[in-house]
Amino acid sequence: MKKLLTRHGLLALGLGALLGQALADEKVLNIYSARHYQADEALYDDFTRQTGIKINRIEGKAHELLERIKNEGQNSPADIFLTVDAASLAVADAWGIFAPVKSSVLESRIPAHLRTDKWFGFSMRARLIIYNKRKLTAEQVASYESLAAPTLKGLYCSTPGGHVYNLTLAASQIAHRGEAETEQWLSGLVANLARSPRGGDTDQIKAVASGECGVAVSNSYYLVRMLVSERVEDRNLMKRLGIVWPNQANYGTHINISGAGIVKHTRNREAAQRFLEYLASDSAQRYFANGNNEWPVVSHVTVDNEGLAEIGREKTDAIPLQQIALKLPVAQKMLDRVGYR
Repeated sequence: MKKLLTRHGLLALGLGALLGQALADEKVLNIYSARHYQADEALYDDFTRQTGIKINRIEGKAHELLERIKNEGQNSPADIFLTVDAASLAVADAWGIFAPVKSSVLESRIPAHLRTDKWFGFSMRARLIIYNKRKLTAEQVASYESLAAPTLKGLYCSTPGGHVYNLTLAASQIAHRGEAETEQWLSGLVANLARSPRGGDTDQIKAVASGECGVAVSNSYYLVRMLVSERVEDRNLMKRLGIVWPNQANYGTHINISGAGIVKHTRNREAAQRFLEYLASDSAQRYFANGNNEWPVVSHVTVDNEGLAEIGREKTDAIPLQQIALKLPVAQKMLDRVGYR
């Protein structure tokens, strides 16, 4: 009996040691994410299913997460910083948070203007002009520049000037047209405001549809969300709106991205790079499109999203987002200077 107990005890200790080693070897990737979309759950589950690497997600606003990573320093558990706009990626880069990444997969699949050597765009949305069909025509609002025309006085609605969407659009205008013309344009937008800037893109959509405003700018995925909404009132609102892909006659429609980079103090470099490469895979690109109404950045990937199909896809701006990012500080000062708040 004593030998049997000893044998069982040794067996139990052996199994315990094996279990402890298994837990220690378990691969977990820590993602600090400013993306807050329920559809992303399927994305993470698919990655774990394909690789066996589990995802531990810490969510927050982009600036809060960046401050946290900065303060944690070398002790940060963060492996990936994932966010919803190029501006936040540029800040992370400027703060020295990212590590360089060399990947033939990412370089071959992601267009050069949507990546740098440290961060990469994985999904795309366009900054579209929407107008009330009873108040305006598409020809009157064919470009971002046209929104500052005196004929639109009292018709323009907008989110606050400091909103990241306005900031990146202003920065793109600086990159294309220079500081003097852009500041004049921003002053024109302020002069044309129908009300004080407030709310988000969905608020602007509803304001234009109701006739409170004549025109506004919105990210494409908010429009698609309302086009395919289960709420009849949302779909009816969209029938009152016209949608314009601005600046087709020159540089194309301004875009923004969701993107990510590897945190330089990661202890899981290989797994982190596998995750970035996964986000560029066909399956992940379809998750972005079908789950959250964003366009894939990988050109050959086809999607099945009737809302995206309905608004179509026209020429988009091919200026490198890194060039736009360099203009962000100037754009912020300019927005403040013209009183776009």
